[in-house]
Amino acid sequence: MSDRLKGIEVFVQAVEAGGFARAAERLHLSRSAVGKTIARLEQRLGVRLFHRTTRRQSVTEEGQAFYERCLRALAELEAAEAALDGGRGAPSGRLRVSASTLFGRHCVAPVLLALQERHPKLELELSLGDRIVDLVEEGFDLAVRLGALPDSASLTTRRLGRYQMAIWAAPAYLAAHGRPAGPEDLAGHRGIVYARPGYDLPWQVGDAGGGVRELRIASRLRLDDVQAIADAAAAGAGLAWLPCWLAVPLMQAGKLEPVLDLRQAVGSDTHLVWPRNRYLPAKTRAAIDALAAEIPRLIAQPAKGGS
Repeated sequence: MSDRLKGIEVFVQAVEAGGFARAAERLHLSRSAVGKTIARLEQRLGVRLFHRTTRRQSVTEEGQAFYERCLRALAELEAAEAALDGGRGAPSGRLRVSASTLFGRHCVAPVLLALQERHPKLELELSLGDRIVDLVEEGFDLAVRLGALPDSASLTTRRLGRYQMAIWAAPAYLAAHGRPAGPEDLAGHRGIVYARPGYDLPWQVGDAGGGVRELRIASRLRLDDVQAIADAAAAGAGLAWLPCWLAVPLMQAGKLEPVLDLRQAVGSDTHLVWPRNRYLPAKTRAAIDALAAEIPRLIAQPAKGGS
């Protein structure tokens, strides 16, 4: 039985990755090691699993049929291991988590580092970036995502709470240029705007009727990094629309102030997302529980009063 299982994980990863090179990256192996493992598997089975050219590999009809059966077998093994793992209750092994760069650095990483400190057998791999990863395709256990989620039958989600976005400025800027009394007074002010190709989201503030008002503000400073926008605002370069979890520490340090009533801040949801499985390994469950316990506190709006 052990001989039959040799190479199966490598084969499945090669199919899902679309080639030997990407499978090697996921498995932390050399491309040649992946190729040799597949070749040995083909020899043992007596069929060709992949069509090979000098540039790419594609699964054969026989390989696709074998892949689908392998998936079912591996799912049963994972379920059995997860059930035992859950019984032991000790998180261990490699945990791969994806989060956006800034939110991950400020809110996710501290929680997971503390979790790893409590569980010495847990290996943490935290990938920070603003690209939405394919959890199943890329082999991630868990992701933290901001904003609305698309429907997906292959993923399970857990809502963590809502974080607030508000307009902020340095005290020196407001002293020099005046404090806007309301959204209609923003027209004469300088904005520091988030800008990247394909992204053009207006600022938003709540109105008296409970709706959301969109604003466009003149800007001579456009940046594609939210931390850089916060730093520029703290330096007095203009107004900035920032998440409160990032701006509040700067407010507490006397570097930023909310420009409008914080009750006009607009909220956005934060979710945990993971591949849909019948059983969850202890490592994933522990991460979900830790993030669900800490993230709501980290993103909570600290003030409900005026500016």
